[in-house]
Amino acid sequence: MIKRSLATVLAKLARKMPVVTLTGPRQSGKSTLARAVFTGHAYVSLEHPEHRRFALAEPEGFLATHRPPVVIDEAQYAPDLFSHIQIRSDAGTRPGSYVLTGSQNFLLLNSISQSLAGRAGILHLMPFTISELDHSRYTMDRWEDYVFKGFYPRIYDQGLDPMQWYADYIQTYVERDLRVLLNVGDLRSFHQFLTLCAGRAGQLVNLSSLGNDAGISYQTVKRWLSILEASFIIMLLPPFHSNFNKRTIKAPKLYFLDTGLAAHLLGIRSVPDLAAHFARGALFENLFIADLAKEFFNRGERPPLYFFRDSTGNEIDCIIERTEGITAVETKSGSTVNEDFFKGISFFRKTAGSRVKNAYVVYGGDKKQERTAAHVVNWRQTATWM
Repeated sequence: MIKRSLATVLAKLARKMPVVTLTGPRQSGKSTLARAVFTGHAYVSLEHPEHRRFALAEPEGFLATHRPPVVIDEAQYAPDLFSHIQIRSDAGTRPGSYVLTGSQNFLLLNSISQSLAGRAGILHLMPFTISELDHSRYTMDRWEDYVFKGFYPRIYDQGLDPMQWYADYIQTYVERDLRVLLNVGDLRSFHQFLTLCAGRAGQLVNLSSLGNDAGISYQTVKRWLSILEASFIIMLLPPFHSNFNKRTIKAPKLYFLDTGLAAHLLGIRSVPDLAAHFARGALFENLFIADLAKEFFNRGERPPLYFFRDSTGNEIDCIIERTEGITAVETKSGSTVNEDFFKGISFFRKTAGSRVKNAYVVYGGDKKQERTAAHVVNWRQTATWM
């Protein structure tokens, strides 16, 4: 088993909170991690029809049967459980008594907000990060390999063909689960919408354009994007707003939380396909943004990530905002450093002034350089400087 960075944070949280909730996309390894960290807990999954029926029909009896400490997997399938867990928590339940996992973040967190606010610690487990794979036997030398293969654990643990796995994943999980939640009547329209989103990775979200291309309404685009984001298929990177420039763009940028899924939707069937693909640079940027977000999730933090673009086209791919100041990051898929890499950061330094505490260029090469405008780091070093 590949060591997950979130394991330490998860164990620490369980020593403080009576209920710990672990969410994330399907197949990200939530059940495996929970069972590995909480070896002394009982385990029950509501994916099992019999367990689900019991929990739905008699939540109190279910909890009396499955006594704490217990891991309840896919807990969102029985939302009435949460109010009963709340009563038990208020009665003095010990820390770490209930570990709840669930793939459908929108349902699970809605139940928590209604019943367990202030009683449940919430963490998000994403697919692997580059650093997690680099500390395993599955490390790879080229960023293109990671883009194509993606980061879902089963692909690595079982040596599966990414092409086949992602095809099955889309059909079995993405389309099955989300079609029900979205009440999608035409599955082809939804699949086309997913593909159009993949083609817009790293781009500003234009709801009208996306709706026109997909043949759906503006409101439907908003609803589908919201569900895709809540289910950890995509992430929407908000624009960075500051008083120093009132002409900044207001629309978010779209990224996939797993590049392998985006590559599959774009019809990329091998690593060599990336060489001349129109989305090569966008997928490199997506690789970095998603990896950075996952690193923050693994620390138990909400990713403080933004992008900057003004009305004249000046842009910074990623802004990391912390109390001590701003870190500006540009991504370049090229393997050779050239002066053009620093134009955006140089402009932004002049605009933002002393608020910029650090600046980096993440590129497709393997060297590290110290330049006047920014630190140049290779694509696999995210965890070492963030």
